[in-house]
Amino acid sequence: MLNAARSRQQATDIEIIPMGGPCGAEIRGVDLSTEISDAVIAQIQQAWNDHLVIFFRGQTVTQEQQLAFAARFGDLGSRKQAPEHLRNKTEGLLQLDPKILLVSNIKMNGVPIGAFGDGDMWFHIDSGYTNRPYRYTFLYGVELPSSGGDTLFSNTYLAYEAVPERLKKFLADKRALHIHEYKRTAQVDVDGDISDAPHHYHPVFITHPYTGKKALFVDRLMTARIEGVSKSESDDILAELYEIGEREAFIYAHKWRLGDFVMWDNLATIHARTDFPRGERRLMRRCTVDGEPVRG
Repeated sequence: MLNAARSRQQATDIEIIPMGGPCGAEIRGVDLSTEISDAVIAQIQQAWNDHLVIFFRGQTVTQEQQLAFAARFGDLGSRKQAPEHLRNKTEGLLQLDPKILLVSNIKMNGVPIGAFGDGDMWFHIDSGYTNRPYRYTFLYGVELPSSGGDTLFSNTYLAYEAVPERLKKFLADKRALHIHEYKRTAQVDVDGDISDAPHHYHPVFITHPYTGKKALFVDRLMTARIEGVSKSESDDILAELYEIGEREAFIYAHKWRLGDFVMWDNLATIHARTDFPRGERRLMRRCTVDGEPVRG
């Protein structure tokens, strides 16, 4: 439990430092292990709307404290359960709370303690393959490799603005198939039977429920096909949209330090992971806030 005896942090205590790029801001003056006032939460929420990705350095946060803080922003999301034949890719020995996902390459007696452990990971939207993608994601750095393992965030408001007008018009009422087989750097083959793989169709362009802004809702890892067009046309269009969404000008790269607590808007960003040395331990603790069906 959060220590209610400790004084509440006030809005005047915090400092918001934009990273000066397409998204990202550091917030100073907040100890996430303490009770935080509603005024500070409101200021954090506003910074989040403005910068899409925000982070706190040097935090010491228990799992219980992480969940309590995340719950100030909405209903906590549960870890998605993979179909039985894919379960070994998502479950880990130490994932005992349904609200927590351990992103880790650590093993105990040869068995993973978490999921999505080694190597890089393509740009994606957390749970974009479900009917209600997570609204927010919270990630805490517990153990880090000596280098790499950075998280890249792309601002999909800017990506939408960069989509050529011809495509904005053509795709205005189109949906795309999002599908996941728990791979990190490969797309799912959707030409065969996909009934055993989690999937859902979402609008290519969505309207953010809080800001009212348009965002490109497409990612390289999980968006596989545009509905109602031929495979070849869909492939060509998606390749163009992937390139737009992954432009360097739209990306903030977060280089992790121990004790970093990073939170992002899952409806206005896509994110990826860079590679890191094999054999070095990496452990991140993730929780989420549930979302609603996205709107076009």
